[in-house]
Amino acid sequence: MADQNDKNVDALAQEITLKSRGQGKLRQFILWMGALIIGAILGWQHIPALNELFNFIAAVFTRLFQFIAIPTVSLAVITTLSMLGAKKDTGRIFGHAVVYTLLTTVCAAAVGLGLFLWIAPGNLPLDVIGAGAAQVPEKLGSVTYYDHFLSVVPNNILQPYLQANVLSVMFISASVGLAFAFMPRTENREAVLKVLFGLQELLFTLIKALLYVLPIGILAFAGQLSAQIEAGVIVGALGKYTAVVIGGNLIQFFIVIPLFLLFRGLNPVDVFRKMSPAVAVALFTKSSAATLPVTLASAEDNLKAHPAVARFVLPICTTINMNGCAAFILVTSLFVMQNAGMELTMGTMVAWLFIAVLAAIGNAGVPMGCYFLTLSLMSSIGAPIGLLGIILPIYTIIDMIETAENVWSDASVCAMVDHDLQGKLDDSSGDDMPQFQGA
Repeated sequence: MADQNDKNVDALAQEITLKSRGQGKLRQFILWMGALIIGAILGWQHIPALNELFNFIAAVFTRLFQFIAIPTVSLAVITTLSMLGAKKDTGRIFGHAVVYTLLTTVCAAAVGLGLFLWIAPGNLPLDVIGAGAAQVPEKLGSVTYYDHFLSVVPNNILQPYLQANVLSVMFISASVGLAFAFMPRTENREAVLKVLFGLQELLFTLIKALLYVLPIGILAFAGQLSAQIEAGVIVGALGKYTAVVIGGNLIQFFIVIPLFLLFRGLNPVDVFRKMSPAVAVALFTKSSAATLPVTLASAEDNLKAHPAVARFVLPICTTINMNGCAAFILVTSLFVMQNAGMELTMGTMVAWLFIAVLAAIGNAGVPMGCYFLTLSLMSSIGAPIGLLGIILPIYTIIDMIETAENVWSDASVCAMVDHDLQGKLDDSSGDDMPQFQGA
């Protein structure tokens, strides 16, 4: 019977992987890298008319990113939290899952911060830093932490959206999502939720369209940047930045998460072996949501997790347990702020660690959500966001590793919750829970 389960999981993993490859992932990566190289070469030619065109295209794509980021993140948080309910054992399972999610995500961000301080990615040339520093509001340095956190609490429902205050937007979205989760299941509630889910699908379609034409934007960003600074400096600074992000992901994957499992009395090698089909699919698909059917099948058939735990924890973790995203947001934000000439004290970096953790949890599985969130956060404090353009092709590679790490973390959280609640759940509590399917 066990062999049959393994075959079923492997077949499902192979099917989803092949389907993902058929969606043009490799083609997309080649296009993005080609656009980066061609843009850098063209920008290096210093042709005034071409540079003006690159500046215009880069500005258009930056505005499009800003336009779509806030509503997409907001709707994702609302719809995710609206799925929570008061079903039997849900509160107990959710409590354990949230604790492990917070602990692993904070650790991921802390590892990223530690590597950032150790490797210390250098600044880009002074002309770019000076141009970026000029865009930082003068009042930024005088804003206290009290003022900053107070500004998160809105006194107007529209103002945070109009000002692109991403933390306030997530505060509103979380409040609305939780209200939907625990309000009576009336026709009016279902009607409003149906509209919100429809708007979310619409925004996802817009994102797909934006990704389709993104090579043009990457070409412009690369041309714009190479026209301003020397290629050797770009490679050096971005190389160290990439080493910090990827190195943090690898430490989290191979050291931190296994230590969590060991502390809970679980064998990390055994858990990984049983969940390896899901981790492999995540690496190829770059989507935790697309991997979800394999993750669920691996957890129930291989790991023998309680259905009530697997079917609740894994879909929730797919949307809120973003270890890799937290590290990316923190490291990228610090890198951008550093290049903008902003002073990074230890207090500032620790504060941003917790901001990155909250933002990652609020990401809720949005396509390119980590990138959009980082862009929104940087925009909200007035930091220059031009550097995020050149990070796009690098993010494609990072995204593969991050997704595999996120799914591995999801599986580990599921294993730990199942271990903690063994023998404490009603055997029938998983029967009325829906089977979740990946997007």
